[in-house]
Amino acid sequence: MQKTDSSQMNFLEKQEYYLHLINELMSVRKRGEKPLAFIHTYGCQQNVADSEKIKGMLSSAGFDFVDAPDNADFILFNTCAVREHAEDRVFGNVGALKTLKRKHPQIMIALCGCMMEQKHIAERMYKSFPFVSLVFGTHSLQNFPQLFYDALFTGKRVYERDNDDKLIYEGIPIKRDGTFKGWLSIMYGCDNFCTYCIVPHVRGRERSRKRADIISEATEMINNGYKDITLLGQNVNSYGKGLDEKISFAELIGEIDKIPGDYWLRFMTSHPKDCSKELIDTIASSQHISKHIHLPFQSGSDRILKCMNRHYDRKKYLEIVNYAKAKIPGLSLTSDIIVGFPGETYEDFKQTLSLIKEVEFTSLFTFIYSPRVGTPAAKMDDPIPAEEKSKWFRELLDVQEEIASKRCASMVGNKEKILVESVNAKTGELQCRSSGNIIVECEGDKSLIGTFQNAEIIKARHWILKGKIV
Repeated sequence: MQKTDSSQMNFLEKQEYYLHLINELMSVRKRGEKPLAFIHTYGCQQNVADSEKIKGMLSSAGFDFVDAPDNADFILFNTCAVREHAEDRVFGNVGALKTLKRKHPQIMIALCGCMMEQKHIAERMYKSFPFVSLVFGTHSLQNFPQLFYDALFTGKRVYERDNDDKLIYEGIPIKRDGTFKGWLSIMYGCDNFCTYCIVPHVRGRERSRKRADIISEATEMINNGYKDITLLGQNVNSYGKGLDEKISFAELIGEIDKIPGDYWLRFMTSHPKDCSKELIDTIASSQHISKHIHLPFQSGSDRILKCMNRHYDRKKYLEIVNYAKAKIPGLSLTSDIIVGFPGETYEDFKQTLSLIKEVEFTSLFTFIYSPRVGTPAAKMDDPIPAEEKSKWFRELLDVQEEIASKRCASMVGNKEKILVESVNAKTGELQCRSSGNIIVECEGDKSLIGTFQNAEIIKARHWILKGKIV
């Protein structure tokens, strides 16, 4: 569900007014010529996209941005709740700001994101970090100007979470981090409730943006020179839920593909249960959609997949993969894997290894299971010791490294279209990326950054290629 045009306008005008008031208040609180903000983002691409909206609002309030907190007037951590390690880093980094706050009391420190939607985390923040002035969850992003103003004006701590009105707010200003690579959110939330995952609890239920709003934003990005655009959603290929109009993700991405320009179109993250043949056919016949699919399978064991509440089995996953390989020559497949899910045995784990060997993924994002408070899996028996899980993890990495090396070696001699992304500070080489999301290192001038080039692959090194621009 989305706000009506009139109420949307009233809401935006209200938030713009608060941004104006923030600008006035910061004129006497800033330490330099302009108020400065430091934003640090943890976690997924959706968090990055959220931070870009916060930066857009701060920019409208007169802020510039710095890469370190020392000189900032406003410090914000956008947090991730998916794994315990990310949470521990947040607590450590927030604690380290205590000295800076004591030295410069006028600095405002804020926390937002997925961690802040968890009641036990928000309460810990309130008790343990009294120098944090503002805390808000994922459902309060659109209220950021008002919350920021309230904390500034009253001098009191402002905490807001559990504010899910199930609406989508269009028109929030965006200050993108990149000039040629960008994120485009098409939906929010998740309805899957995998037993290990906290996302539906902190991001809410699925809701999709209107087709016209997405097409408009995509067109604007392409016209502004964006070369690599990634469509985002917690379950991107279930797009369309809750909309008045009937539209599938395959139809949406097919429409975007028709926008004129020289660009690549990517998407993530896909759920195997919603990856349709229609979507694969659309990718196969497209001009701009990357020949790369990120399709997390998490485990090769049907027993574990059922415990995870994944709604597909090994056979179904392989049917999707084999259909995609047949339809899209040179397809690059990547995936996510959880090692050591509660109750997993070594026999279950070996089924994961065999699936990896059968599919031959380009690369994998692999994680040892991390219990999340509030999820069903956190209450399951987990008898396998951490040391044993670490051995399995190492074994998986060794298998994938061998597959990636073999795959990259097979690409030597190929001609690839690449996007030049950056310069390696150590080697001076250009860091580039192929349509299949494989890193290609080339000699060349930094003036090529942000452009498409053609390269001949001359050498392979595990999962990285060496190329020569031709």
